[in-house]
Amino acid sequence: RNGGMIQQIFLPFFFELGGRMGSGNQPLPWIHVKDLAGLVKHAVNDESMEGVYNAVAPDIVTNQKFVNSFAGAMNRPAFFPLPDFVWNLVFGEERAVMITKGQRVVPTRTLESGFKYRFPTIEEASAEFARFPYVDSDIGH
Repeated sequence: RNGGMIQQIFLPFFFELGGRMGSGNQPLPWIHVKDLAGLVKHAVNDESMEGVYNAVAPDIVTNQKFVNSFAGAMNRPAFFPLPDFVWNLVFGEERAVMITKGQRVVPTRTLESGFKYRFPTIEEASAEFARFPYVDSDIGH
């Protein structure tokens, strides 16, 4: 929660100003940072891994499902959508398309490698990073 997208959206959601991005129907590839670190460690330790691996969670969600899960874990409503034109103005159409259109990404090779996710679903991940105050249970381990 101390970086990435969650750091950027935590305060708006905390103050009940969160909502879907664009239509909400677009896919939103995601991965918990602890799983990303775990996947890197897995790849370093497994000499048979080579080539490209998609570092995304196996739970393929829409932007709306992500918003519902995150807001729900925070016990906050999420009904302030940001339409496509806002993202286009802020980031330019070329960059905004990542948010407003999304891309469906499947971690086929990652799963085939035997990697085990700590947070395979958006609900599990949201429950971990939406706590306030946030205390990282892995610090010092």
